[in-house]
Amino acid sequence: VVWGIPGWLSDKHTQWGIDFLERYAKFVKERIEIEQNYAKQLRNLVKKYCPKRSSKDEEPRFTSCIAFFNILNELNDYAGQREVVAEEMAHRVYGELMRYAHDLKTERKMHLQEGRKAQQYLDMCWKQMDNSKKKFERECREAEKAQQSYERLDNDTNATKADVEKAKQQLNLRTHMADENKNEYAAQLQNFNGEQHKHFYVVIPQIYKQLQEMDERRTIKLSECYRGFADSERKVIPIISKCLEGMILAAKSVDERRDSQMVVDSFKSGFEPPGDFPFEDYSQHIYRTISDGTISASKQESGKMDAKTTVGKAKGKLWLFGKKPKGPALEDFSHLPPEQRRKKLQQRIDELNRELQKESDQKEALNKMKDVYEKNPQMGDPGSLQPKLAETMNNIDRLRMEIHKNEVGLLFCSLYTFLFYSPEGSYTDDANQEVRGPPQQHSHHNEFDDEFEDDDPLPAIGHCKAIYPFDGHNEGTLAMKEGEVLYIIEEDKGDGWTRARRQNGEEGYVPTSYIDVTLEKNSKGAVTYI
Repeated sequence: VVWGIPGWLSDKHTQWGIDFLERYAKFVKERIEIEQNYAKQLRNLVKKYCPKRSSKDEEPRFTSCIAFFNILNELNDYAGQREVVAEEMAHRVYGELMRYAHDLKTERKMHLQEGRKAQQYLDMCWKQMDNSKKKFERECREAEKAQQSYERLDNDTNATKADVEKAKQQLNLRTHMADENKNEYAAQLQNFNGEQHKHFYVVIPQIYKQLQEMDERRTIKLSECYRGFADSERKVIPIISKCLEGMILAAKSVDERRDSQMVVDSFKSGFEPPGDFPFEDYSQHIYRTISDGTISASKQESGKMDAKTTVGKAKGKLWLFGKKPKGPALEDFSHLPPEQRRKKLQQRIDELNRELQKESDQKEALNKMKDVYEKNPQMGDPGSLQPKLAETMNNIDRLRMEIHKNEVGLLFCSLYTFLFYSPEGSYTDDANQEVRGPPQQHSHHNEFDDEFEDDDPLPAIGHCKAIYPFDGHNEGTLAMKEGEVLYIIEEDKGDGWTRARRQNGEEGYVPTSYIDVTLEKNSKGAVTYI
């Protein structure tokens, strides 16, 4: 401990240390806000430029686009690492600094209070000693006055014996009181000297030592926070490096030849380049006879007409640098080149097949519901389903006709390409894709018995609990009691019935409104019959 440090200086230095600690905490807080805003802006940027996957046609196909979207994904991961840095700084540095600053303030206040109490106690001891000293001084003066009075009366011949005796008693009393005050003053002085020695050699050095240790701990804590501040950044450097490596790999994955080939495959027309223009000989009429000229003229006019027709057709195919023919898009895509038309027809056939599948499922559900209503009239009127069933059948017929029409168009497109544009007699590499036959018609079974002829039992996709009892007298239904738990092997397809199974293997249909269904997640047991 260095002597001579005044209390106000230690008070000022410790306060400065706490202020500096809080200032650094404020710096860390602002850095955290910068990291959070930076990460947020990066995520917004990635979201802004990410593709909107609204349709399959808009998915990135070119390697340059795929590389850019991979870079966006890596940038999004990079933004996540900036958020990790901010969280680590907030938890490990800023939070620790604020907690430690609060503890420092409490400890500093306690040490300063101890110093003030020690100083107040020393001041009290000094006042007691000073009071005893003044009282002893006063009693000594009174004793001197009493002694002078006694000596004056004792030398006075006119003084009576009683007066001399009284003055002597007064002198003895003052002398006794002076001795007592002297002893009191000596005791207070000894006590003050002891307390003063203890104050300056024990109490105050101990308080200064505690303040010094507190300040040293503050310095150590700052050093730890400086290290933690850097470690928060250093921990994410490997992951950030991987993000940057991913961006470099995405840049290397760009293949300009592949992109060019995709453009060619997407927009090639299938037309062959136009042939050479024929030579038109206008000098023949000079040497021909009149009869020959008549015949030749008709032939020449015919040749001219064919040439113009050929030129016109050739000009119609040159769309690259000329104007593309205007007109509304036709349903059979006959306005497109053969290759593009074939692709569009195939896409259209796939879409119609999916719609046909949905209508077929709906028809099956309506037939099941109709059978249930016929066997259980109390559950509904079978005639009420007839309009919906007729509408579904009309939709199925319409879809089949459209599929057939598009398949015929695809067949003619393939044959046209095979006959006129394919040098090897096959338009595509896969000969099986050239001619597609009509879709296979699946037979529909509407009876419940047909559903139970499978050799292997269907897997359970969930379970249910009966809310109400069900008798199940009709064929294909399953009776159940209230509170009974069953396995679900087929969901309700819109007909109001769910297929269930008991633990003993007995299966059947139960009303969906009579049970509380719980399906298993990631279940692959659901089976749809067509």
